Amino acid sequence: MKIIRKDLVPRGPGSVKMVPEEADDLWIAYNLIAEGDSVLASTVRKVLREAASGGRDAERVKLKLEIKVEGVEYDKEGAVLRVRGKNVLENDHVKIGAFHTLEIELHRPFVLRKDIWDSLALDMLHQAADPTASADLAVVLMQEGLAHIMLIGRSLTLTRSRIEVSIPRKHGPAIAGYESALKKFFENVLQAFLKHVDFNVVRCAVIASPGFTKDQFHSHLLLEAERKQLRSIIENKSRIILAHTTSGYKHSLKEVLDAPNVMSMIKDTKAAQEVRALEEFFSMLSNDPDRACYGPKHVEVAHERMAIQTLLITDELFRSADVATRQKYVNLVSSVKDSGGNTHIFSSMHVSGEQLGQLTGIAAVLRFPLPDLEDIEM
Repeated sequence: MKIIRKDLVPRGPGSVKMVPEEADDLWIAYNLIAEGDSVLASTVRKVLREAASGGRDAERVKLKLEIKVEGVEYDKEGAVLRVRGKNVLENDHVKIGAFHTLEIELHRPFVLRKDIWDSLALDMLHQAADPTASADLAVVLMQEGLAHIMLIGRSLTLTRSRIEVSIPRKHGPAIAGYESALKKFFENVLQAFLKHVDFNVVRCAVIASPGFTKDQFHSHLLLEAERKQLRSIIENKSRIILAHTTSGYKHSLKEVLDAPNVMSMIKDTKAAQEVRALEEFFSMLSNDPDRACYGPKHVEVAHERMAIQTLLITDELFRSADVATRQKYVNLVSSVKDSGGNTHIFSSMHVSGEQLGQLTGIAAVLRFPLPDLEDIEM
């Protein structure tokens, strides 16, 4: 995210002008913009004019509108944010109080005004502007005949391509058909890899599969790179690593992120920290259950007793339409930090965030056991 101008008081009012530069930035904006904020951006609106003939003509006019936010939608596929609300800026074409939906897209600046820039919003803004906070991992998740090419960013996992090719069985007279179908499949995956994996951005690319498919594709990739002189692959082959998974389907992405050779390449990134924190929580839940808890009530009680060592919470909980609920979680995060605990805000668009979401979206690893938590109703 490019921050053009900041004019705000921490924990007070102010505005920030910013430009989303990648899909991750739109997701961050989605989490930043709350009901009651106002957003100023250029937009196009259909306006009716009196024609010379006495009729009325519809004309599309480009103008700047500022709306008081009543709702925000994130369209992952179209990479666009839709912010709807009432116009608050005097204008020749749109009355004050008229409803409008602003579309915020990549490379289009907008201004966000808040009455209170709380600690969470300020943290998000700082992370968004920090290019080193990005995970930038590309994953080719495959099995014979099926491949997914995925990019894992700071807060977002995007599926860039899905390749499916029917491959005949490897037995008897069909063997020749099998070989040519497999070659065609690998060629399709290679083309998608070249299109979507940019080594100027990604730290490493992981090829993962059950069995030997990953090894076969890796050999194909390197042979074709030499044959066609594909510089991006030749110069970065040390950054292409292999990992084992049980399938080529998206749910196997968790196995990729758990692989030690992958983790060592992305160990200082947000996505990797989330995976590690969640592993620690599940390990504690299995081995020392009195030192792990989940659910808003149990976590709240644990915090009242100053017992939280690590807090795990999903960004979904901060998108509550109820300002008091959002503020409660913001205060909890700040308070855990102030008492010397660690906090991890998980993206619900990452595989680890989805897992935490299934566990109510909030959990904690405790400094000391609290066996009586079990007796408190969730």
